Amino acid sequence: MIRIAATNDDIARCFPVMAQLRPHLERSEFVARVRRQIADGYRLAYLREENTVRAVAGYRILENLAWGRFLYVDDLVTDEAARSKGHGKALLAWLTERARQEGCAQLHLDSGHHRKDAHRFYLREGLDNAGLHFMIRVGDDRD
Repeated sequence: MIRIAATNDDIARCFPVMAQLRPHLERSEFVARVRRQIADGYRLAYLREENTVRAVAGYRILENLAWGRFLYVDDLVTDEAARSKGHGKALLAWLTERARQEGCAQLHLDSGHHRKDAHRFYLREGLDNAGLHFMIRVGDDRD
């Protein structure tokens, strides 16, 4: 079952899986950080099986000149102990359908260049490698 985290308990239950993708996160700060992002349009979806969170996705609905209205996936991760069981595929399909429901023309995500298994998964699921992402640090990006 896939749901959007609505309560602090829902958000907290997502931490162990999210921390596998974002190991710098602190459990004690996680709910507050997600709440701040929710105030800016972030949504945290999770796939639960047998009362356990198996996969998590953070996403936003955005609009820009390049792509129009689109769904951007900030975070997408399946619990290491539950990989290759269809959870990531189900969550990505849910996100794609959510994009359609929200009137988006596209779904976008960035992936670290070292995440080769994720890249194979995205390509297998029909996503295109559409470009490179560049950045420069200009300050403390922890908060």
